[in-house]
Amino acid sequence: MKLYQNEISSATARVRIALALKGLKAEALPVTILGEDAESRQAGYRKINPQGLVPALLTDSGVLITQSLAIIEYLDEFQPEPPLLPGTAEGRARARSIALAIAAEIHALLPPRIGLHLRAVFQADADAIATWSRHWVGEGMAAVETMIAGRRQGAFAIGDRPGIAEIFLFPQAVSARRMGFDLAQWPNISEIVTKLQTIPAFQENAPAARR
Repeated sequence: MKLYQNEISSATARVRIALALKGLKAEALPVTILGEDAESRQAGYRKINPQGLVPALLTDSGVLITQSLAIIEYLDEFQPEPPLLPGTAEGRARARSIALAIAAEIHALLPPRIGLHLRAVFQADADAIATWSRHWVGEGMAAVETMIAGRRQGAFAIGDRPGIAEIFLFPQAVSARRMGFDLAQWPNISEIVTKLQTIPAFQENAPAARR
């Protein structure tokens, strides 16, 4: 397998964590994502992934899979152990709800292309873009905290084994902390992230800080 990735990408971090939990290897193919001239914005990469996003996984059979949730669910089916989704239909739905609350409602508003658009169309400067990002992270993480707190049973968001919910939560929490948020304001998230930091698959695959 080959993974088109970027080290600062939270979405890439999710897939790398899943690969590590599964004990799977994928050849890393770096793709730059920052700036107008980023490789992700060029025609060459758009031929690989029309969205121009990372990550993208090229399977051993030559099939390209995009979007981190789809990639992770593919890996879970490709190698069922250890499972990344809970054993019940309700549990699986709850795990996906948390994952999508992060991927679709928080992270979707933060990537470099969003900042470029805000700058180009609305003349937003760096401070304005940072304020935009902090607003959506703060609002979104507060909602995820409530989602977890309302039904939490076990050491993690759902149960006693980390899976898809935690795979999406951890990189977003790392990024939130780097933005200056104190995770203590979200006690369930803070407790879960503290536990995840002791697990090599999470600790070693967190998104890198922007330079």
